[in-house]
Amino acid sequence: MSRIGKLPIAIPAKVKVSIKDGTVLVEGPKGKVQQTFNPAVKIEQADGKIVVTPAVETRFANAMHGTARSVINGMVIGVVEGYTKDLEIQGVGFKAAVVGKVVDLALGYSHPIKYDIPEGIKVTVVEQTKVKVEGCNKQLVGKVATEIRAFYPPEPYKGKGVRLVGERVRRKEGKTVA
Repeated sequence: MSRIGKLPIAIPAKVKVSIKDGTVLVEGPKGKVQQTFNPAVKIEQADGKIVVTPAVETRFANAMHGTARSVINGMVIGVVEGYTKDLEIQGVGFKAAVVGKVVDLALGYSHPIKYDIPEGIKVTVVEQTKVKVEGCNKQLVGKVATEIRAFYPPEPYKGKGVRLVGERVRRKEGKTVA
């Protein structure tokens, strides 16, 4: 049985949780997040805490037990504090801008790249090269950040491209003249 799964999740005062048929809805000051879980886990709310237990004694139920608890804890943290991912753009002429609900990226291609921002995500651009992705859903914030990064991942020779802040890119030496 999971050690992490045994820990109850404390519900802060400004958070409202509703559990119905394996679906957990968490609402807080930053927004609301909803997730449906496998019936192999039983989720209960009591005394201002959420307790996750395996419904049956199988290996799969024990695995899902810890996973479900961790995901619900992330949902509670997300609606209280929120999640952020910072990206930086490196390269001459590479820049980004937010126009309405679209991120407009100029990454050295012959055309600008337009990325539609999903509902519940806020994208801000500072100095045209620093992009900040914010939201209450951890999975969605990470997905948006990696999708933006995938338009031009950092290349190893000059280091140009879109990278996560703090990401190290192993640089390669170019061709040498013999």
